[in-house]
Amino acid sequence: MNLESRVWVYQSDRLLKESEVSNIQKKLDSFTISWTSHNHALKAKAQVFYNCFIIFIADESQVGASGCSIDKSVHFMQNLGIEFEIDFFNRLNFAYKEGELIKIAHKDDFTHLYENNVINDDTIVFNNLVKNYQELKEKWQVSLKESWHKNFV
Repeated sequence: MNLESRVWVYQSDRLLKESEVSNIQKKLDSFTISWTSHNHALKAKAQVFYNCFIIFIADESQVGASGCSIDKSVHFMQNLGIEFEIDFFNRLNFAYKEGELIKIAHKDDFTHLYENNVINDDTIVFNNLVKNYQELKEKWQVSLKESWHKNFV
C-alpha cells in the first residue's frame, strides 16, 4: 500500500480470543476481496492487530472509496460486532500499552489510572484517528503526552 492509502481503525471493547481473531480475519479477507466503490474493486485489505484493532487500508490511487463503499464497511463492522458481541464503535474506550500488553480503559477510568500513576505521560496510547497509512506507521502508537488523549487526564 502506498503511504497515502486511506485508513480506518476500529478498536474493540475487549481483547479478542485467538479463535475469534482467526475467524474474524477470514471474514475480513472475504469482505475486502469483494469490496467495491461504484462497481469497481477497491485495492484494500483489513487486518486484526494486537487482538484489539481492526484496520482497513484502501489504496485510492486508482479507485476512491465512495460514501457508499465506506457505508458497506461500517455495516460490515456493525454486523461483525453483533456476531462476536463486540463493540467497535465506543470511542470512549482508550487503548494503551502496559509493557507489551494492550489494555483498554473507559475515558473515566483512564483519568483515574493517570491520577494514580498507573499510566503517565510516557505511556504509549493508540491514536485511532489516523487518516492514512503514513500516519498509521508514524502516529498510531504515540506517547500520551503527544496524543489527544492528554486532554482527558
